Amino acid sequence: MAIAHARPGQAIDVRPLGATLPQHKTTALFKAGDLEVMRLVLPAGRSLPVHQVAGEITVQCIEGVLDVTVEGTSHRLQAGELLYLAGGVPHGVMALQDASALVTVALRR
Repeated sequence: MAIAHARPGQAIDVRPLGATLPQHKTTALFKAGDLEVMRLVLPAGRSLPVHQVAGEITVQCIEGVLDVTVEGTSHRLQAGELLYLAGGVPHGVMALQDASALVTVALRR
């Protein structure tokens, strides 16, 4: 079953998940012609392996602490911090604490 994405004009709750974080999974909030926004949910110690996408990316930490490795350099993101990545740049993400983040991807066709 496909996950329902938000419709244009629909408000999306992106507040911290708090104690309920372990019950949530990463989800795509919406996907439009050239933009996708996801809520990344990672329990402490979990990671996304190094990968790359064609378009530019932002990672905005909502809660917890993330370690984002970009071309071998580690960037520690805490709640309220945002990291911008150029398109095509290899990166990986590890949760140092239970964490959630908004990930925005500019889609390239």
